[in-house]
Amino acid sequence: MNDERQIRDLVERWAAAVHSGDLDGVVADHSDDIVMYDVPPPYDGVQGIDAYRSVWPAFFEWQASSASFEIASLDVVAGDDVAYAYALVRCGTPADLAENPDNRLRLTLGLAKRDGRWVVQHEHHSFPHQP
Repeated sequence: MNDERQIRDLVERWAAAVHSGDLDGVVADHSDDIVMYDVPPPYDGVQGIDAYRSVWPAFFEWQASSASFEIASLDVVAGDDVAYAYALVRCGTPADLAENPDNRLRLTLGLAKRDGRWVVQHEHHSFPHQP
């Protein structure tokens, strides 16, 4: 399997784990020194796998209100040992999506190949500014 396919599979597994509230699946394939910038605080991001793990339960609780988390588009650019992926994700409650059906969460991942395996080192989530 080529690198691009491996990364696509990694991102799709991650998104499925997010959608199902599977914390171990969300954390899998992330480096111990992950840095993530997310929509909610802390605005200076989270650093390290323990901090990354700690932010997800609140999201899962919100998502239990029947929110969606589905990849709408995904692109991958892979080198020999560094890659990035960027995606648009349908993320919101039914009311959110009814009010603004075209709104998408923007996702960017920076990956590195370690010991022959791709891992996420950087993760960034954002929504477009709504005036």
